[in-house]
Amino acid sequence: MKLYGAIDLHSTNNVTVVIDEQDRVVYQKRLPNDLALILKELSVYQSELQGIVVESTYNWYWLVDGLMAEGYKVHLANTAAIQQYEGLKYTDDHSDARWLAHLLRLGVLPQGYIYPKAERPVRDLLRKRSQMVRQRTTNLLSIQNLMTRNTGSSLSANQIKGLDIQQVDELLPNGDLALAVKANLSVMGSADEQTEILEHRVTELVKLRPQFRFLKTVPGIGEILALTIMLETGDIRRFSSVGNFASYCRCVGSQKISNGKKKGKGNTKNGNKYLAWAFVEAANFAIRFNSKIKSFYQRKKAKTKGVVALKAVAHKLCRACYYIMRDRFPFNITKAFG
Repeated sequence: MKLYGAIDLHSTNNVTVVIDEQDRVVYQKRLPNDLALILKELSVYQSELQGIVVESTYNWYWLVDGLMAEGYKVHLANTAAIQQYEGLKYTDDHSDARWLAHLLRLGVLPQGYIYPKAERPVRDLLRKRSQMVRQRTTNLLSIQNLMTRNTGSSLSANQIKGLDIQQVDELLPNGDLALAVKANLSVMGSADEQTEILEHRVTELVKLRPQFRFLKTVPGIGEILALTIMLETGDIRRFSSVGNFASYCRCVGSQKISNGKKKGKGNTKNGNKYLAWAFVEAANFAIRFNSKIKSFYQRKKAKTKGVVALKAVAHKLCRACYYIMRDRFPFNITKAFG
């Protein structure tokens, strides 16, 4: 008899379900997030289980790794792409788990990518670096806003980076306002320090693999952005087309059209936010330092909003990177930007 399992995962517990080929429930129970207990409960059915679905929640690593280590065929459900019948009047964790198992049995389960366990730690180091950069930017903007509100004048990013304690006291005689700026500067300094430590460690641990080395020929992409794109992309062959890759990188729009009319938008956040950030960063640098890309951006900006023009550049760089990673050749600006 063929069986199909699913685990509806939460922060402290989960609902584990096993169904047969007629969708009859063979096992169903809420369990604590204890790997040893889950494996013990499933061991009775292991020989007949065709696969187990795990929800792609924020805390799936330990469960997926543990199940795979014991020989289970694990499927990571792409929850953003799963829809239940909207006419249902009542659903709960048990019905959600049964639905996942049902989709697996039918062979129509939208699946997420199980990133290789060995490479996750260094990828997550780069994600932490990205968080430090955002923290730094947040505090810099906070200083700019505070100065503008209280003095009527603004400071550039470079001016803020060069501020020392004495200058802060001179610019803001009010002690409380000065203290607020000093707090921001302290956090900025700490974020800069941690960013450097993380960058150093990442470059120690991993180098660009052969299929990714040509990423650095793309305008705007240096060592860190190239490593980010490499580690977040994983195996480029998992994307069947350049359109799929661009969608995963959040570089395409989302619309629902019926009878030629716009009926709304889909899930624009579906995809990888770190790749989305990387290509927007690359676009900003490319516009600044490459005249041909800058001209393309300016033409787009004249017809639409600046942010739309920036995303257009990011989209083109994203598409170029797909072919660079897949076919392993350097960037050709004529093919990308005409």
